Amino acid sequence: MNDGVSDKDAVQGNADVHDNAGVSPFVVTRSSTFEFVRRWGISIASFVGGLLTLFVFRRGLPRVGLIVGYLLLLWLLVAVLIQARDTLATSERRTHRFVLTATEYAVQTLYHGVLLFLLPAYWAATTLTSVNVAFFLALVVLALIATFDPWYQALVHPRPWAGYVFFLVSLFGALNLALPLIGVPPVAALAIAAWIAVVALTPAVCRGRAWSWKRGLAVTALLGMLATSAALAGRRAIPPAPLFVADSHLGWNVGTVDSLEPKSPIPAAALLQNGLIAYTAIYAPAGLKQPVDHVWRLEGQIINVIRLTPVEGGRREGYRTFSRKTSFPADPRGRWTVDVATATGQLIGRLRFRVAP
Repeated sequence: MNDGVSDKDAVQGNADVHDNAGVSPFVVTRSSTFEFVRRWGISIASFVGGLLTLFVFRRGLPRVGLIVGYLLLLWLLVAVLIQARDTLATSERRTHRFVLTATEYAVQTLYHGVLLFLLPAYWAATTLTSVNVAFFLALVVLALIATFDPWYQALVHPRPWAGYVFFLVSLFGALNLALPLIGVPPVAALAIAAWIAVVALTPAVCRGRAWSWKRGLAVTALLGMLATSAALAGRRAIPPAPLFVADSHLGWNVGTVDSLEPKSPIPAAALLQNGLIAYTAIYAPAGLKQPVDHVWRLEGQIINVIRLTPVEGGRREGYRTFSRKTSFPADPRGRWTVDVATATGQLIGRLRFRVAP
């Protein structure tokens, strides 16, 4: 009598317990570590390399030729991937699947490289207290997703439209940065970049709709015009890279006060008596001549807009200019800002100070 359990079952159960108990914790730990390294090792190395790149080149600008080369290679690989993905994905041949995987990984690597090129320049041009910080944060999010392979595979591979988002943002951001490097004004670069980024999706549109290239190009050209209008209307939300404020400070309008540079909060009586000067040094690439404004605001309300001498690019320390303000409201108390903006409204940088009783 064995309560329904045979001797053979009991022996087999004891053998299972013995086998499990015989597994070394070191083997389990080593297996877990290997799995973690296999899954995340390349991603972590890419992330560390990206941080080092941002640290070393945080103020540097990549060469136009390098950006254009990256973009041409990216467009070519994306076009090939769009045309061949369905065929390669359904193929049973290992070589075809390997080609598909290698192409997808190459495209992801190019996204990663382009976004790392963009981050330092857009970081320098972004004003963290303005709406243009959203575009920079979008670049950061896309760069992180492209860096970590498991995230990219989970979020982008199952959703072709997500890959097109990477493509549009990378192409637009790179052209918006590269064109001013050859003397194109930022607002014109914004419009051209938006149009080209949409037109570059022609292969995807033709493939998805089974259209001819002529029809697909006509449609994307029209959509590109709409994208251009949207970019120009929302230009305040796009940092004007590669322009940025290299230095800025306030000074008294007269030199008879105790300190040449006022300290916040500024006494209202001293402000009304002495007036202020806003000094800015604006970096711009060689060959670019850009009109710039100083917009004086009190509690967000515009008090004065002062047109400055156009910034001439090419000076490493920035083109120095200033605006002088001697007329203030009878009650100037509150939070003031001096926005440094292009003549078309893109914010380059901002000075802040407070006036107290």
